Amino acid sequence: MTSDHDSSLTSADQPPLLKKALEKNQYVKEKMEDCAIELSTVNETVKKEMAAGMTLQQAKKTLAQNESVEGKVQECAGELHEVNNVLAEQIDDHGKLNRDLMETRRKLSATKNILSNLRDALTVAYEAAEEAKQRTLRDFATGIPNRELFNDRLEQALGLANRYNWVLAVMFIDLDRFKLINDTHGHAIGDKVLQIVAQRLDEHVRSEDTVCRYGGDEFLYLLVNPQGTENIQRIARKVFDRISQPIIIDDLALTVEPSIGIAVYPDHGITGPVLVANADTAMYRAKKSKAAFVFFDKGQFGEV
Repeated sequence: MTSDHDSSLTSADQPPLLKKALEKNQYVKEKMEDCAIELSTVNETVKKEMAAGMTLQQAKKTLAQNESVEGKVQECAGELHEVNNVLAEQIDDHGKLNRDLMETRRKLSATKNILSNLRDALTVAYEAAEEAKQRTLRDFATGIPNRELFNDRLEQALGLANRYNWVLAVMFIDLDRFKLINDTHGHAIGDKVLQIVAQRLDEHVRSEDTVCRYGGDEFLYLLVNPQGTENIQRIARKVFDRISQPIIIDDLALTVEPSIGIAVYPDHGITGPVLVANADTAMYRAKKSKAAFVFFDKGQFGEV
C-alpha cells in the first residue's frame, strides 16, 4: 500500500536517502498492518477460548502470542523513529539546499552585474582607444587625415588597383603665398587658413578618395579609379578654383592659390612613395610655370 504523499515523487526524482526512508516507511507500514491482523486474530481466539473456558496452557500460549505481537509493534516503533530521523535530516538537507541555491543565485546575479559593468567598462575603454587611435591618424590643426593615414589608404588603393586594373591619381597641393600670410598675420591666422583650405578640400571628396595634410602648407589628394585623364583634370581644376576663392577671417580678406602636381598610377609609378615623389616634382613645375596643375612627365623630369 502507498499513500498519496509517497507517490508524489517518482523513484527517479527521489534523493537516495529519501527513497530509502520511504521504502523503509512502506515496510514498517506493512509490518504494522500484519501486527494489527495478527493481534485481531489473537483477540478473536481469546474471546472464543474464554467463552469455552480457557485452560492455563491456552492462557500462556495467548500471552506469548500477545508478547510476540507487542515486540513486533515495539520494533516497528523503533523503525518508525529511524524513518522519522532520516526524513528530518532530508528536510534539513532540503532547507540547506534551498538556502545554498538562493545564495548561488545571489552570487550569480552579482557576477552578472560585475560582468555587465566590466563589459561596459571595456566598451568605454575600446571606444576611448579607437578615438585616441583616430586622433593619431588625424591632423591636429585641420582634423583631416594625416600623412600616416593617407599612406595606409594609398597602399590599400594600390592593392585594389593592381587587382582590378584601376587607375589612381595623387595630387600634391602646395599653397602659394601662405608663408607671407603666416609671417604677416601670425600663426593663429595661418592655422585658420589651413583649416579653411582643408574644409574646402574635404567638402566634396568622394568616400573612396582621401585628402590629407602632408605637412606645413602641403596637402595630398588621392583619387581612386577616376575613370580617365579628363576626370582627373576636371577635379584638379575644381580644387584649384575652390581653394583660390577669398578666405574671410574676421575683417581680413585673404587669398591663396594652390600649385598642383599630379602623378598617375601605373604610368608615373607603381608604389606609394614614388607616386608622391613624382607628384611633388610636378607640383614644383606648376609653381614655376604659374600653371594651375601639371602632370608628371617622365621625359622631362626622369623617373624616380
